[in-house]
Amino acid sequence: MPATHLLLLRGVNVGGKHKLPMKDLASLVAEQGCSDVKTYIQSGNVIATVPPKLAGRLPGLVAKAIQARFGFEVPVVMRSLREIEQVVARNPFLADGKPPEALFVLFLRDLPDSARVSLLDPNRSPGDEFQVRGRDVYLWLATGAAETKLTNAYFDSKLATVSTSRNWRTVTTLLSMMKS
Repeated sequence: MPATHLLLLRGVNVGGKHKLPMKDLASLVAEQGCSDVKTYIQSGNVIATVPPKLAGRLPGLVAKAIQARFGFEVPVVMRSLREIEQVVARNPFLADGKPPEALFVLFLRDLPDSARVSLLDPNRSPGDEFQVRGRDVYLWLATGAAETKLTNAYFDSKLATVSTSRNWRTVTTLLSMMKS
């Protein structure tokens, strides 16, 4: 049975680089065999109903189609509705009373090796905190996203995967859209 999924693209429409109109992105995802495709803001968030036979291959198919049509590589990470519900329900920083405007989630493409997770430096960005839970990294960025040293590049290199981040408001809005 088809299920709702969220595709998260990294680095599109940021600073004038990798321009990718959301209308074109929605069409491209539909061309892969998805239905009920909708996007949210310009930073590469796509919600779609995905047939089961396509779910495991969709991120790679979308990335290849973007490369072919627009001429640049874009990492694509995917989560199911259930996974996004769990991300929202399990945010450790909300439970600690941290303000939502300083919360972010880093979505990892792959489950990181526990040995690599244990080597992450909790003091890399003083004042900021992170917790790795499965394929997600919860961030509380007291210094702000522009000032933190807890970057995609840091986690990608240390965890040997690819990631993309979203602020907490975007995560909760995407969940609402997935449920509607």
